[in-house]
Amino acid sequence: MFNFSNHSPKWFWFAFLPFFGGLAIAYVGNKFKNNNLIGLGVTSVIMSFILGYSEVVLLIWLAQIGTAFYLKKQWDVRSGNNQNSLKARRTRKLSGNPQEKIDINTCSKDDLVYCLDLPIVYANDIDAIRSQGYLFTHVEELHEIAGLPENYIRKLSPLVTFSYDINKEADVSWRRLNSYSLEELIQEGLDTKVAQKIVEERQINGGYKSVIDVQIRTGLPLNSYRHLI
Repeated sequence: MFNFSNHSPKWFWFAFLPFFGGLAIAYVGNKFKNNNLIGLGVTSVIMSFILGYSEVVLLIWLAQIGTAFYLKKQWDVRSGNNQNSLKARRTRKLSGNPQEKIDINTCSKDDLVYCLDLPIVYANDIDAIRSQGYLFTHVEELHEIAGLPENYIRKLSPLVTFSYDINKEADVSWRRLNSYSLEELIQEGLDTKVAQKIVEERQINGGYKSVIDVQIRTGLPLNSYRHLI
């Protein structure tokens, strides 16, 4: 059941206007950085004025309202105003352990959205990467691998944890830097000096814990081994 709360944004009500309401759809498209929505909103306005008062315009208006309802749900998820988000926050507060961290590698997409307040687009990206077998090991990887903006990284840092089995994932993604020999790294396309640096540091101080760990310990630029991560 749809919630007509006081939290409904102004654009939602503007979308109910005939002829001009499509501008609300375009507005949301701009906020979501979705060119398709922008085009849809602008097109509905133009078509409404071209066709004038007709049955087709009525259909456009009804479709416009239906789109507004759909986008309102997405808007609420992103802004954290939907009932599931509020319920999840309330549950965490009542659990008696508000500092309990969320495991990025094992949590659900709902946890990413409702407990960590991530926009659905970033939750989808993280979930897609995990579904391909990648395991995050450090909060900075959410920026470098999943593309989360740095302001979200700062916000998430005290709220998340990372579990992984480095032996199980030795042949997946960047973890090859821990298991491949010097010759194998060179065969994978690494420059000889880069491969030597990675292997020497690994032999002296042990396996790397993350891409960030590789970068810090070797001093090598990420681009020199990017194709292996």
